[in-house]
Amino acid sequence: MKISIITVVFNNKETIRRAIESVLSQNYSNIEYLIIDGASTDGTIDIINNYKNKINKFISEKDEGIYDAMNKGIELATGDVVGILNSDDSYIDENSVSEIAKTFEKYNPDSVFADVIMVKEHDQKAIVRYYSAKKFKLWHFRFGHMPGHATFFAKRELFDKLGKYDTKYKISADFDLLLRFLFVNRISYKYIPKVLVRMSLGGVSTQGLSSIKQMNLELKHSLRKNRVKSNIIMIYMKYFVKIFQFALRPKS
Repeated sequence: MKISIITVVFNNKETIRRAIESVLSQNYSNIEYLIIDGASTDGTIDIINNYKNKINKFISEKDEGIYDAMNKGIELATGDVVGILNSDDSYIDENSVSEIAKTFEKYNPDSVFADVIMVKEHDQKAIVRYYSAKKFKLWHFRFGHMPGHATFFAKRELFDKLGKYDTKYKISADFDLLLRFLFVNRISYKYIPKVLVRMSLGGVSTQGLSSIKQMNLELKHSLRKNRVKSNIIMIYMKYFVKIFQFALRPKS
């Protein structure tokens, strides 16, 4: 089974090397690795070119944002299964993709997801939040909850059937896609009870109060668009759960 991993990046020379080496260090052999760059000007492309012989597909051109870049990657992907690893994230160890492959091969679900740890951008050992999907239920979408997007892998054919990322959302197109796939269309899924991804705080959905406000408005719009009953009060209630995730984070 071929697994396509897509990394999208724009002007992120500080962390792109870590993301690339995280993928290249995986012990699963049948990986198609794609990097979609948004015409970076800060030296990111020079770093990527150092690994050019180990990257299956690399394009650098202007895009309409992170989700447009993800859609470009999906269009180019030829794997049986597709997942996204952002340029400031990394796999927890060399076994992460093997765990994903084993789960698909054993259970044949439409999709899988697992747990994430969130760390400080400049201290990858400083765990800020433990983002577990162990108790996730589909009705949690009504409250703006979703499994960790960085651990979500789905069969390639589903993106053609159910659609890719809706680029009118600037922060929450990942929520919208998982909502459509898992809640609206009820694709099958399997939870992997392990941390597979280390996610750096500072991404597009973790930056400041204005981003939080925009994200929640986008969540509300996505839920309404997909005819899922919710309201803004329910969406903001998810922050009570986040408090527990911060409290329950492992020390290292």
